[in-house]
Amino acid sequence: MATAQFRPLSSSSSASAAARPRAFRAAPSRVAAAASASGEPARRLAAEFDPAVPLASAVTPPSGWYTDPGFLRLELDRVFLRGWQAVGHIGQVKNPNDFFTGSLGNVEFVICRDANGKLQAFHNVCRHHASLLACGSGQKTCFQCPYHGWTYGLDGTLLKATRISGIKNFNKNDFGLLPIKVATWGPFVLARFDDSSQDTVHDVVGDEWLGSASDLLSRSGINTSLPHICRREYIIECNWKVFCDNYLDGGYHVPYAHGALASGLQLQSYETLTYEKVSVQRCESAPAEQEDIDRLGTKATYAFVYPNFMINRYGPWMDTNLAVPLDATRCKVVFDYFLDKSLLDDQDFINRSLKDSEQVQIEDIALCEGVQRGLASPAYGVGRYAPSVEMAMHHFHCLLHANLSGQ
Repeated sequence: MATAQFRPLSSSSSASAAARPRAFRAAPSRVAAAASASGEPARRLAAEFDPAVPLASAVTPPSGWYTDPGFLRLELDRVFLRGWQAVGHIGQVKNPNDFFTGSLGNVEFVICRDANGKLQAFHNVCRHHASLLACGSGQKTCFQCPYHGWTYGLDGTLLKATRISGIKNFNKNDFGLLPIKVATWGPFVLARFDDSSQDTVHDVVGDEWLGSASDLLSRSGINTSLPHICRREYIIECNWKVFCDNYLDGGYHVPYAHGALASGLQLQSYETLTYEKVSVQRCESAPAEQEDIDRLGTKATYAFVYPNFMINRYGPWMDTNLAVPLDATRCKVVFDYFLDKSLLDDQDFINRSLKDSEQVQIEDIALCEGVQRGLASPAYGVGRYAPSVEMAMHHFHCLLHANLSGQ
């Protein structure tokens, strides 16, 4: 199987400097401005959690971390719009002219592969009157604004500005799409919204996104050799961190909420490892019936990449979960499923596996939405950690505190 490697790519055009759109710095983010204007209460709320208290004595973050709109604005500014973020997978931009779009907070973006096969990323906003350019995913040879027809190449160059006769002090080379730094690691596409520079040092991508966990994840079979099977998306009535906390409880909830899944795992074997910005939970699987293909394999690996990306490797499967905040009490979770090539023709196995996974998601959604309602109750302020299993959750909260407090 192929080993995952760092493959950073800049979003600059390979065209000559004369034809390349100038990399104008984007205007200050409205999210950042809002966070600055109303950030003091949110920063005080962040300070209510003390990461210095040992796990056995620590209390969890206060409920306001999960319910306050101002706190989410601070998170978007300090957490999501800084550093590398997982935004998709390489199968979405496999061929020249492939593209996909997305959003994070108030940032609208488009990822594409130009005619020369170069991966590019831009703010998905027309430079004329701010219309969104593209939507969804697919193939395009150019991006034409649906509002007034301004047209851009997949390298970001402004190709045509319609009906501008008489305009003064206008150079179309100054009005290309604003670039976003883009890279890949293994099968994942990453974007960085706080840095549009064109140079990227290979090791820096891995150091900033995965740190010293990158070798472990590569050895765990997280690589480019698994074809993408399908995507499922869920809108969940909970703060994005509720979903992450549920993932990070060391299997604590599994025997109570996921009976079928629990029967396939040896929960006493659960272990948790923490790295700079990654935590890894591992669990051995129970023996499968001899005549069945084992969906879970012999050991399951659940990797959480701060702040909101989860990679699950088990048996012939890999699936990823991306928790995207929509507002303070809602998130979208995107599931992508990948499968070993040897089983691509076994549709019965694929259908059974996806059905089993769907059942777990339904159960988790009910849990997360119930927790969100409880967080809004006057009866709850802070909780406690189970020290023997909730190490990864505490690690997550400490990383958040560091970002939110400006450390």
